[in-house]
Amino acid sequence: MLYLLSLLVGVRSDPLQAAPFGSGLLPSEHALSRFHARWYALAMLFLAFDMEMVFMYPWTLVVATVGPSAVIEMFSFLGLLLAGVAYARREGALHWA
Repeated sequence: MLYLLSLLVGVRSDPLQAAPFGSGLLPSEHALSRFHARWYALAMLFLAFDMEMVFMYPWTLVVATVGPSAVIEMFSFLGLLLAGVAYARREGALHWA
């Protein structure tokens, strides 16, 4: 069954045509190449601020009904995130040279 299916689909034996790129050029590096370690720190900072937006959107909907305590809680949350960015800067996670 698989043999008939491969005849119908037409599996290409030429490695240049079987490559997953539309241009037909060979890839310049391996698909599982490694990234430098400083990109992981930057990705973690991005995720922290992305999660900040996840928490801020519902907060904007209820801040008027909850009152000043919601504002204090949000500014304490933002202060905690700012302390994390200050720590990352002090440790050199944002220094590229």
